[in-house]
Amino acid sequence: MIDTADRSFLFLLASARLDGNTELLARRAAAALPAGTEQRWLRLSEQALAPFPDRRHEGEGSYPQPEGGERVLLEATLAATDVVVASPLYWYSVSADAKLYLDHWAGWMRVPGYDFRARMAGKTLWGVTALATEDFSVADPLVGTLKLSGEYLGMTWGGALMGYANRPGQVAEDARALAAADTFFSQSSLRPGRA
Repeated sequence: MIDTADRSFLFLLASARLDGNTELLARRAAAALPAGTEQRWLRLSEQALAPFPDRRHEGEGSYPQPEGGERVLLEATLAATDVVVASPLYWYSVSADAKLYLDHWAGWMRVPGYDFRARMAGKTLWGVTALATEDFSVADPLVGTLKLSGEYLGMTWGGALMGYANRPGQVAEDARALAAADTFFSQSSLRPGRA
């Protein structure tokens, strides 16, 4: 059982639909966390991230201090011990909002004063997704995107919770996904900081 006494979970909702199947599955998993476990929920579409400008080769300090929704996301990400990206499977990978969030990681590593890469090391990255097929292997690109992005920063991969849903609310009929959600964050093999 993961000790959540000192854990802080950031849930990033990356669906184009409010209260969609992926969100329902993430909320089911979050409900199984021990009482008092810190949770923060942010909907990426409400944070108004600008398109990511690639300025990596424009010199030191080429990324300005984030403002608005970008700053909210950066600071929430750094404050969390566990980052949960809840993205439906869109064209075999994460949603556009989730991909844009991950793109901004490249800039955040270069914003003076945040030490983003070093501070992300040791956190745990999790994925939650609903997909319109019961062949979960089609989500391998989504899982790879999240897992490899986290590993690049020295994060632990917590795993991916998947559920079948082809219409609104249908994930509630996926007994296997619901059972997995009830124990998703209590996987005994995971500990903070473990690579």
